[in-house]
Amino acid sequence: MNEGSQPGRSADAELVELLARGAAALSLRLQTAQVECLVRFVRLIAKWNVTYNLTAVRDPRDMVTHHLLDCLAAAAALLKRRGQAVERLLDVGSGAGLPGVVIAVVSPDREVVCVDSVGKKAAFITQVAGELGLKNVTARHQRVENLQDQPFDVVASRAFASLTAFVTDTRPLLAANGVWMAMKGKPPDAEVRQLQGISFHVEPLSVPGLDAERCIVWLAPSTDDVSANL
Repeated sequence: MNEGSQPGRSADAELVELLARGAAALSLRLQTAQVECLVRFVRLIAKWNVTYNLTAVRDPRDMVTHHLLDCLAAAAALLKRRGQAVERLLDVGSGAGLPGVVIAVVSPDREVVCVDSVGKKAAFITQVAGELGLKNVTARHQRVENLQDQPFDVVASRAFASLTAFVTDTRPLLAANGVWMAMKGKPPDAEVRQLQGISFHVEPLSVPGLDAERCIVWLAPSTDDVSANL
């Protein structure tokens, strides 16, 4: 933590309180070190945002609500569905590392790979992983359809593309018993109707302090035992 002036420490304390209160509302039991790590993440976004234009949100308090708590709601849903599994997660179109970095902080046993086609965003995530000591985070500067890697147990995205494009571009990267995890605003009914050979479940999310619709669309290739995944 920065040991600068008192105003800086007070501002960080406010963010810590906001994050801790939101995590509690989501029934997430975060350690103090995890909350402080997420606050440092917010400060890094705010710092790099000046030149890298990572997000249109400028106020760190709004970043906590609109970005971190939004991603924590998804992280909580992932924990309920798959627990603290030792598995690999791909964050597609990661941007500033959302939700990949947040999930990595909450689930340190998950290997998280964040891929983005914009070089400066991948560079930012690499910097974040180094400064926050997140050994389970790797950033790749690449288009996801060109990514060659070992299969992932979870392939996630946050408002990346249509569900059809998301599934098509990442299908070769999904493990045999893996699931897609698409973070969306309103339930994407029209997109869901366009899916073929895919089973899905729409899970509504409630983000503390955010008066907007949020959901996760869980998807998996249609099989006889797909219910075990969804």
